[in-house]
Amino acid sequence: MENLKSKDPLHGITLQKIVEYLADYYGFDTLGELIKIKCFNENPSVKSSLTFLRKTDWARKKVEELYLNTITKNSN
Repeated sequence: MENLKSKDPLHGITLQKIVEYLADYYGFDTLGELIKIKCFNENPSVKSSLTFLRKTDWARKKVEELYLNTITKNSN
């Protein structure tokens, strides 16, 4: 059987891992400047961010785009 690989760069990466990575890399202060959403600016936490991002598609897409741009930049 041929080994098929997903073309989705986020395949297998949970939203929690993405938020934790970005929070560790940028910190919530910078993250809140890059993506202006309340969960990054007012009492930020991974838990509150996950709750909001799971319900809000546009914000989740911005976070995923930032993650992909960040890991691409760091891999070069």
